Amino acid sequence: MQEVEFAGPVDLARTMSVFRRGTGDPTYQVDGALHWRAMRLASGPVSFCWRQSAPDRAEVDAWGEGADELYESFAGWFPDDGFASAELPHPVIKDAQRRFPGVRTPRTGRALESLIPAIIEQRVVGRDAFAAWRRLVRRFGTPAPSPTPRGLYVPPSTSGWAALAAWDWHIAGVDPRRYRAAQAAARVGDRLDALATAGDLAAIYRALRSVAGVGAWTAGEVGARALGDADAVSWGDYHLANTVGVGLTGQRVTDDDVPDLLEPFRPYRGRVVRLLELSPLVTVERRGPRMSRVDHRRI
Repeated sequence: MQEVEFAGPVDLARTMSVFRRGTGDPTYQVDGALHWRAMRLASGPVSFCWRQSAPDRAEVDAWGEGADELYESFAGWFPDDGFASAELPHPVIKDAQRRFPGVRTPRTGRALESLIPAIIEQRVVGRDAFAAWRRLVRRFGTPAPSPTPRGLYVPPSTSGWAALAAWDWHIAGVDPRRYRAAQAAARVGDRLDALATAGDLAAIYRALRSVAGVGAWTAGEVGARALGDADAVSWGDYHLANTVGVGLTGQRVTDDDVPDLLEPFRPYRGRVVRLLELSPLVTVERRGPRMSRVDHRRI
């Protein structure tokens, strides 16, 4: 294993958990202190594992065409944006800053990798979206470069996603509205990744929102995973209003109230939402899904 040193403490388990699409995600496995992930970098597919060795260090092993790029770029995925030392005007957030100093907003530069599963998760029950993701990756992805645990897969390439037929999406459980958005995203996937790597947030967000079927929620999901945007918020998320309202005011609020409540925390609004989700001081009663479950494979 190679030792990677970060710019300050990084809580890898909590930071990287945003990439895991359910406990059965074929691209992400956890074995005790060892975390495994498979993905595609600019240089090719890679599988890698890491073990946190100190608050600011991790031991990393990688295999595949993208291994060298992974070693070179991994530390840069976790930029120090100054949030840990920022003076933020709320006792719950200050407490969470103290409890979770190593939680970062990752910046992988791989926009399409986060965009496709976010589109699959639009306006459906989470476990149905995770199941569709599993079916697609296991059928159209490739086994991760060895040695890796059994069942670890690299997702399809940009051209692989673009080549999927309507029927392929249908039998995975993805309805036409979502698979058309995913196909549109795949057609411009290389451009999105290039913009994300360049780091111009305004340009990449304009490009994301120009994709038919990609709105504020989906763009926020990508910003919080691929762009290192500490201000990225998944606007309109089902649990957002309750989490923000209970965390900051002690009571439920509406979606319309959320922007005003988060405004004092700019440019860290996304980080604040993440800490409210993690904080033991914030207890939100979870209610049933907004919509009924629909098995799109049977329609």
